[in-house]
Amino acid sequence: MRKFNIRKVLDGLTAGSSSASQQQQPQQHPSGNREPEIQETLQSEHFQLCKTVRHGFPYQPSALAFDPVQKILAVGTQTGALRLFGRPGVECYCQHDSGAAVIQLQFLINEGALVSALADDTLHLWNLRQKRPAILHSLKFCRERVTFCHLPFQSKWLYVGTERGNIHIVNVESFTLSGYVIMWNKAIELSSKSHPGPVVHISDNPMDEGKLLIGFESGTVVLWDLKSKKADYRYTYDEAIHSVAWHHEGKQFICSHSDGTLTIWNVRSPAKPVQTITPHGKQLKDGKKPEPCKPILKVEFKTTRSGEPFIILSGGLSYDTVGRRPCLTVMHGKSTAVLEMDYSIVDFLTLCETPYPNDFQEPYAVVVLLEKDLVLIDLAQNGYPIFENPYPLSIHESPVTCCEYFADCPVDLIPALYSVGARQKRQGYSKKEWPINGGNWGLGAQSYPEIIITGHADGSVKFWDASAITLQVLYKLKTAKVFEKSRSKDDKPNTDIVDEDPYAIQIISWCPESRMLCIAGVSAHVIIYRFSKQEVITEVIPMLEVRLLYEINDVESPEGEQAPPLPTPVGGANPQPIPPQSHPSTSSSSSDGLRDNVPCLKVKNSPLKQSPGYQTELVIQLVWVGGEPPQQITSLAVNSSYGLVVFGNCNGIAMVDYLQKAVLLNLGTIELYGSNDPYRREPRSPRKSRQPSGGLCDISEGTVVPEDRCKSPTSAKMSRKLSLPTDLKPDLDVKDNSFSRSRSSSVTSIDKETREAISALHFCETFTRKADSSPSPCLWVGTTLGTVLVIALNLPPGGEQRLLQPVIVSPSGTILRLKGAILRMAFLDTTGCLVPPAYESWREHNVPEEKDEKEKSKKRRPVSVSPSSSQEISENQYAVICSEKQAKVISLPTQNCAYKQNITETSFVLRGDIVALSNSVCLACFCANGHIMAFSLPSLRPLLDVYYLPLTNMRIARTFCFTNNGQALYLVSPTEIQRLTYSQETCENLQEMLGELFTPVETPEAPNRGFFKGLFGGGAQSLDREELFGESSSGKASRSLAQHIPGPGGIEGVKGAASGVVGELARARLALDERGQKLGDLEERTAAMLSSADSFSKHAHEMMLKYKDKKWYQF
Repeated sequence: MRKFNIRKVLDGLTAGSSSASQQQQPQQHPSGNREPEIQETLQSEHFQLCKTVRHGFPYQPSALAFDPVQKILAVGTQTGALRLFGRPGVECYCQHDSGAAVIQLQFLINEGALVSALADDTLHLWNLRQKRPAILHSLKFCRERVTFCHLPFQSKWLYVGTERGNIHIVNVESFTLSGYVIMWNKAIELSSKSHPGPVVHISDNPMDEGKLLIGFESGTVVLWDLKSKKADYRYTYDEAIHSVAWHHEGKQFICSHSDGTLTIWNVRSPAKPVQTITPHGKQLKDGKKPEPCKPILKVEFKTTRSGEPFIILSGGLSYDTVGRRPCLTVMHGKSTAVLEMDYSIVDFLTLCETPYPNDFQEPYAVVVLLEKDLVLIDLAQNGYPIFENPYPLSIHESPVTCCEYFADCPVDLIPALYSVGARQKRQGYSKKEWPINGGNWGLGAQSYPEIIITGHADGSVKFWDASAITLQVLYKLKTAKVFEKSRSKDDKPNTDIVDEDPYAIQIISWCPESRMLCIAGVSAHVIIYRFSKQEVITEVIPMLEVRLLYEINDVESPEGEQAPPLPTPVGGANPQPIPPQSHPSTSSSSSDGLRDNVPCLKVKNSPLKQSPGYQTELVIQLVWVGGEPPQQITSLAVNSSYGLVVFGNCNGIAMVDYLQKAVLLNLGTIELYGSNDPYRREPRSPRKSRQPSGGLCDISEGTVVPEDRCKSPTSAKMSRKLSLPTDLKPDLDVKDNSFSRSRSSSVTSIDKETREAISALHFCETFTRKADSSPSPCLWVGTTLGTVLVIALNLPPGGEQRLLQPVIVSPSGTILRLKGAILRMAFLDTTGCLVPPAYESWREHNVPEEKDEKEKSKKRRPVSVSPSSSQEISENQYAVICSEKQAKVISLPTQNCAYKQNITETSFVLRGDIVALSNSVCLACFCANGHIMAFSLPSLRPLLDVYYLPLTNMRIARTFCFTNNGQALYLVSPTEIQRLTYSQETCENLQEMLGELFTPVETPEAPNRGFFKGLFGGGAQSLDREELFGESSSGKASRSLAQHIPGPGGIEGVKGAASGVVGELARARLALDERGQKLGDLEERTAAMLSSADSFSKHAHEMMLKYKDKKWYQF
């Protein structure tokens, strides 16, 4: 893991390249109006950046391995990543620096070590006896390409096969090559006239370690005698070989071939196979060979004491099964089970009771690594059911389109979500416990609840428990179920404006205290949900349609006029609730045949059964206007205390009272300014509207040049259809959309013509105008041109009056300006504490209220929950506003700029969050140039500036988010979430919180040879490999063949190597290797090393007594 050196930035100094010109001194005000000094407690030493954990399915997997004693699973990927899985909650992510694909993994069984072979012909030895595994040694082959590796159980000699057909032998203790080499021409001699191809298989005879079985791609198999250095037998078959497996008695082996056949050979009968099977071939009547099938990519041959052996294979289907899903075939006696998989099979392994290859294998499960999933099949139960997967590998079940992260949530939230989510569990899983259960959990120092919410392309929303660096799915909500599905491809509704994934989630707004959830989708739809533990049947789904329009024409229109089909009063007019029975979808085309007043999706008109959990309260849809599709929603906010939801796009802003189901506000962005508009805007169409002017909401948009449409990245330029933004589509790296470009926010003549979108919304109780003497409910609106406007909210009293009297909404005239699009707003009280938006605590809505409760609810008023509840009228507040370019702290009610900070000149901020950390608050920013920065509040002192990662794709930009207590996350690949921390305290506690992969476990007893086998020979033959492969007998390997690279694992490795076959020598060698390290390093780590070594000493002593009089090869 990379350690970051934090640049500690002193007050007034420049914080590196990305914050060029800082002005953080308080602005000069008249002496009578100085800001009160707030004591800031956060310092730069409170900050440190490091990655914590990575969750999700390993992206583009390529290799698989299992340690049957430690019960640890390893997965390698095409990008050089290594993921290790133990018991649920014990996971680890490591990365090879080269980024080359992992082609094979081999555990040193029960040793706490792993060998990885990469596509760049390097081998690496990983030490797993530390919480963060590290590479101890590497070996780079210079002249040959590595194709296959084999490490026999309890051996220190690794066989490495190459593309040239040769086999080299590596000592895994020292990671050096032996002089013993098996050359391809010696192996095949005159049996073949041509080169046999790369080595595709190596294994030793389970009963005789001195005999090595070598499989060449062309179809030749050789049994090599290691002592006499010559081939005992050669087996030839005219089809290419993909894999080979032994019967545990060492008398037979099985090969899988490229024509879909399996051949079983007797070791002593090389002339022809004993049996040839085509598992999926059609048997022809007249004894002809069956038709060829697809290649069998892998086969395993596993025996049981009480019954027939298992033959398990992947591939081999007949060519006429077009469109058939990938299959795993399990042959057991006369039965053949074909298990269909959802994705193509990368690799599989059979889990067996014994690590000894010369014993009955007793297979109990098969782990299948698929392209996008990990499946575990129970072999002991009829029908081969799968185990329920406890790892959080389903993040990408549908591609993630957005995510939000909440640390320090109310404590009752996770149990509430878990209880409704538990009912969604699928049935039919294996009854057994998950068998991959190695390792130990870390000691979770963090006790606060954390929740991650992911929005997906299919319209689903998933809630995850992310407390204490673990991840577990709690609950899944399907938002698409309120809409009619199109029955067939021809029956596509004519209102569908999205090419694919019309329900994809774009924005999530969630209030953890009230549990109100609001989502905005790609088809310009907003759905508001309430949480309930009761099941309800909704007869008619309440819905509203909103006509948001962008037009500049010289049309006088009084504000209060209403646009059909909905009342859209602005101020003072009485909003008429829409009767829930009517589904307003009026004319589907305007007078000139253009589509008009039609939403993009059709809401179901049949009763909807809503299970416990999140239940639809209201569906709001934007409609087509004069042949122009509604523009996608760019910002969203919900407030449970006010009963309001507000959303905006590049046309304007709409506010809805979700309690009265009425539209309160429907304004074009320009109208928000009133007469204070600072921009000179050109009319978009020189022609007058063809429709009678019924207020600005009702002006038809004439014909438009397509290029002049909203320049949002999500609108397709030339067509009227919107496609899902490229960044939402899986597996897509938008390289050409690199963010390093400068995106100047100065208002150029071109910028003037682009529409001003609503980019930030924040409900709060604060000072609306300069003259205000007390805070009142209002909405702060930020736009992409850097303007902040304030809308005053006049709310009726609580209880029944809230449902009867209108909410009155009026622009206040307050306007503030920043450089760059507004990203985030928040409010601080006089003491510098965060003032959260008002909320109403959650209560069950679907249960009739008691009389006392009714009285209470009548009196219930929206309450602001400021930490300093005794706010006097004279006390002021601070508004914190963060834009793409700068941050400002505005003193309220005076509206003076108290502090200002230019965050970046050459780049722009992608995400800014005002978060709580160490009993204080700060502004955390992630810039497009890869910098993560933090600023104190309210004075905006730079506290952290670290170059973290260059932004290479839109996925990171869309999913990066900060939350309280120094936590952050982003989607690092289409299938994985990377979590990180910017808190020094969390970095220090991380080592304790991480789980341990290696636990001291006794290796099972070797199988008993039995009296007669011992008397008459037979049984397993051992071999002194040291004698054969050591330098004394085989000499030194050619220096130019491979280069040894010491790993960065360093002294950490000594801690781990406390016992076992490799232990003693490795410890001595490492001690020598490390002696050259600086003494300072040594002293720092010695304490940690000793404490870790202590825990192994008892185990090591037992092992020493057990093996005292044995040579290592007799273990």
